[in-house]
Amino acid sequence: MRTHDQLIKKLMRRPAVRAEVERLEREESALLDALLKARQEAGLTQAQVAELMGTQAPAVARLECAVATGKHSPSVATLRRYVKCAASAWSSGWRKEALVDTGKIARVWNS
Repeated sequence: MRTHDQLIKKLMRRPAVRAEVERLEREESALLDALLKARQEAGLTQAQVAELMGTQAPAVARLECAVATGKHSPSVATLRRYVKCAASAWSSGWRKEALVDTGKIARVWNS
């Protein structure tokens, strides 16, 4: 029986498999860029996104790192929560200073 690494090495020799892996890597890179851009354009730190998501800042850091490295695939639900928080803050024109107000945080989360 082959090891996982041996199987991957064998499969990557196939042009179609290699092309698909490269395509997926490009898509993941674009996704990470979009996630980070949404957070930064909203003027949010990882800690602020975490608060809006109801989690801790290290969880958001892990999420961003996971998308970047491909070592772990976050669930679609988690990605949706991340995007919803950043997009809600951005579209409302809120910036870091405004998010300190707990009422506004609750309004974003419940929207």
